[in-house]
Amino acid sequence: MRAGGHVIRAMALLLAIAASSPALCDEGMWTFDSFPVEAVRKSYGVDITPAWLDHVRLSTIRLTNCTASFVSPDGLMLTNHHCIESCLGELSSKNDSLMELGYAAAGRPAEKRCPTQLGDVLISTENVTAAVAQATAGLSPQAAYEARKKTLTALEQRCERSSGRSGKFTCQSVSLYEGAQYFLYKYRRYDDLRLVFAPETDIAAFGGDPDNFQFPRWSLDFALLRAYENGKPARTPDYLKIDFAGPHANELVFVSGNPGSTSRHETRAQLEFDRDVYLPTTLLRAAELRGGYMQFSRGNQADMQLIEAPLSSLENAIKVRRKLLDALHDDDLMARKQAEEQALRSLVKPGAPDPWRQIESAVERERVLYLPYSFIEGGAGFNSILFRYARLLLRGADERAKPDTERLREYTDSELPRIEQQLFAPVPIYAEVESLTLSFSLQRMREWLGPDHPLIRRLLARESPESLATRVVAESKLDDPDVRKQLWMGGKAAVGASLDPMIELVRSIDGDARALRAEFEDQVEAPILAASASIAAERFRTLGSRVYPDATFTLRLNYGTVSGWMQNGVAVDPFTYLGRAFERATGVTPFRIPDTWMSVKDSLDMHTPFCISTSNDIVGGNSGSPLIDAQGNLVGLIFDGNIDSIAGSYWFDPANNRAIAVHPAIIREALEKVYGARALLAELGAS
Repeated sequence: MRAGGHVIRAMALLLAIAASSPALCDEGMWTFDSFPVEAVRKSYGVDITPAWLDHVRLSTIRLTNCTASFVSPDGLMLTNHHCIESCLGELSSKNDSLMELGYAAAGRPAEKRCPTQLGDVLISTENVTAAVAQATAGLSPQAAYEARKKTLTALEQRCERSSGRSGKFTCQSVSLYEGAQYFLYKYRRYDDLRLVFAPETDIAAFGGDPDNFQFPRWSLDFALLRAYENGKPARTPDYLKIDFAGPHANELVFVSGNPGSTSRHETRAQLEFDRDVYLPTTLLRAAELRGGYMQFSRGNQADMQLIEAPLSSLENAIKVRRKLLDALHDDDLMARKQAEEQALRSLVKPGAPDPWRQIESAVERERVLYLPYSFIEGGAGFNSILFRYARLLLRGADERAKPDTERLREYTDSELPRIEQQLFAPVPIYAEVESLTLSFSLQRMREWLGPDHPLIRRLLARESPESLATRVVAESKLDDPDVRKQLWMGGKAAVGASLDPMIELVRSIDGDARALRAEFEDQVEAPILAASASIAAERFRTLGSRVYPDATFTLRLNYGTVSGWMQNGVAVDPFTYLGRAFERATGVTPFRIPDTWMSVKDSLDMHTPFCISTSNDIVGGNSGSPLIDAQGNLVGLIFDGNIDSIAGSYWFDPANNRAIAVHPAIIREALEKVYGARALLAELGAS
């Protein structure tokens, strides 16, 4: 009787914790097949049909780093400006920066191909949990880890073979609920994405780092790409029509996109590792590199243009990690995590294996392995585009010689087209930036691992980090895409015979890196994955459909309302307007409005809505996601969250967590009155 009462109390506590979050507020990054249709109907009186879900799914695109959506039947795609910064950089030169100048294609022949960008549309999903469970049954965590990888690779092979030649498809295995479920996601892949329009960075990122993750905002963070197939604009019958009037306050809205990753179901031991090890070390290195970038570009506009995109990305990462660290020092939220964990832990039968203890042991080992693993295998000690090319070539040659199921997962046949796109792309590489980042990372690796570490002694016995970096960058020929292609096509023989100094650098440390990887997988990843799956299964048995899976950069749908919040006792309005941007402008970046706007200022409607705040649950990866109304129209473009949303990686605060979107009215105002892009407006359906 006492034991039964204990279980009932534990389940009641878990249900109370669950009731304070997902289905009773706007929390949740739901897969399309488990979207809480009934909860939306009860709370908002809106019926989300299977046809609505299919249309939105087929209109949403996963980019290499963000999300986008089709907005015309001719493959036109809407996303964020910051999501295509790499494309703008790749299409720029030292003397012609598309980041600074923006770009507007004068007709479709002038649309420029983004060398390394991809777009994937989710076509179908298949639950393969039973096949994975059968392959791993009765095995140790380490043996199950290897068997699982082989099984998933084989399933991906089968999926891609079944697609035939009727288009470009790719299949990806997806782990949900920390390994309690496995799916095969089949995507239609667009590998020819072309730049159609991008405004100047000064207006796209107005407010810069000071305004990042703040609200009110005035950032015109949008861009347009187009998907091509066989050299022609792709036919995309599923697309989102834009309602340029936008949403009204308190309106129900949805976000369809690919949130990158969350850790809401991780254990306290895992969160403490992030708090004590991962975040402090990465924050310190990032802050030091930011200083290096700023020193490099000081007083030289041309040098500033070279590091503009990576510096912007780095500053964003620093702010995110700083706020994540703050979140993990919130005692109340950690206490909530502890209470949930204890309640779930008490449901485990006496004498059964304790998965929480298994994770604690693995995390203790992770604390020991983390620095050498991240610097050597993770590449933090070799921050160089040329180094990454060299590793792709060396490992690609080694791995392709093996059967597909025996390879490292990132070199399976399904991944090779993406690798080839990266290697063969004619992107500019600047030796001075390469030397800066590589020498910096080598210095930090020596500092953190110590000068007596065997690999450090081997690498830097006769050279300083600066001289080694300068030499290998200057002498390497891997900045030439034809050289990279020749080596890749030549396979193991060609790469093995290469004396390129960057390939020799990778070759000299690859044995150490692979050994660290094997040790990390066996002692950290395998036991954590096995234990996490056990915990997830217990949580799912107890809470069922109240639980949504952590984000995995796969397609999700969430719902919320257009709403502000109370900040320090002051109500924050959910809309901003164009006029205030001009009032805040100083004429100096990051508060500079471009000359194109200043020259037509008198013709602009200063009451045009600019940005929107909503209660949708988003994280990184949702950048570029469409904000959609109940009728399936696009009514905004997600580009950021407020400062409280950063903690959403770990937990959701319905009172303060807000998503920020570009209002479609300011997009129309810009295209019509500033840029004169009438053909684009017509294609977007603007009257």
